[in-house]
Amino acid sequence: MKPRHKRFLLIGVALILLGGAAALVLNAFQDNIVFFHTPSEVAEGKVPQGRTFRVGGMVQAGSLSREADGMTVRFVITDTAKTVPVVYKGALPDLFKEAKGAVAQGKLGADGVFTATEVLAKHDENYMPPEAKDAIDKAHKTARTVKDWREGLGTQAYGAGLRAA
Repeated sequence: MKPRHKRFLLIGVALILLGGAAALVLNAFQDNIVFFHTPSEVAEGKVPQGRTFRVGGMVQAGSLSREADGMTVRFVITDTAKTVPVVYKGALPDLFKEAKGAVAQGKLGADGVFTATEVLAKHDENYMPPEAKDAIDKAHKTARTVKDWREGLGTQAYGAGLRAA
């Protein structure tokens, strides 16, 4: 076999192997991808049947109830337009409260009830890591005026807090 033919054969085999590896990776990703949907999308039937997905929104006020076993919880997630009833067996996160944001991962049953395997509570947008908060508080104490703060005392302290984190 000529060297040129050997080279083409080698490139062809390498491309076939690379294509096979890419197909395996994409197949693995497809099995593990979990999409996020709103209660409106769930109500409109735009969710995959029999597949795990996430639904998120606000926990409807007055909807939280616990079963007698102490571990099963029922609540309703809403996006203010539509609602999705959720049942979850397990311990809820500390930040989970009615009228607050939550995301549940699980499957939608034929009865329209979402059976969650995981529940996440969303913290508010005002959250700040403790290190950054301490640095800002320290900068506020050392800055004599707002002008000092804007000219760098606060920025330097804030940046130092982030680098230490």
